[in-house]
Amino acid sequence: MAEHRTMQRGALLDAARTLLSDGGTEALTFPALAERTGLARSSVYEYFRSRAAVVEELCAVDFPVWAAEIEAAMEHAGTPEGKVEAYVRRQLVLVGDQRHRAVVAISASELDAGAREKIRAAHGGLVAMIVAALEALRHEQPLMAAMLLQGVVDAAVRRIELGAEDPRAVADAAVAMALRGVRG
Repeated sequence: MAEHRTMQRGALLDAARTLLSDGGTEALTFPALAERTGLARSSVYEYFRSRAAVVEELCAVDFPVWAAEIEAAMEHAGTPEGKVEAYVRRQLVLVGDQRHRAVVAISASELDAGAREKIRAAHGGLVAMIVAALEALRHEQPLMAAMLLQGVVDAAVRRIELGAEDPRAVADAAVAMALRGVRG
């Protein structure tokens, strides 16, 4: 029984990712979740009490996976500059991932305080990852630089999502800007 519930919960989260990715937050409804998973609408409420609860669960499940991928890319880099580049590039590669598209849709919506705090904490975890590399580069203010570096990444993400430029060109420009910025 517990295994069945775990599978159903996973199916609901997969459906939520697809709905958010394809149609934004307006598409994330309990009737749509029920339809995508073959559950009765009332059954969806057995797993999640609200849309915000679905969003919080997605954050709890997806952000750590995303962060682990970024961290692994950084660990493979041999130099602090390589870690900065890996930090930027891996986040930009993830733009095409359904988890990222779902997170963007979530971030654009009106969320309750709990969900918003989870997103803030997850982003704080990303910023914390790069601080050590900036310290190794002897940056005078590594935390502030990390926050500004994340701003470069966020701007590059928006450019890629707009589809106006080649994603590789955007990534190259973001990496160049990031490396020039952290070197001073």
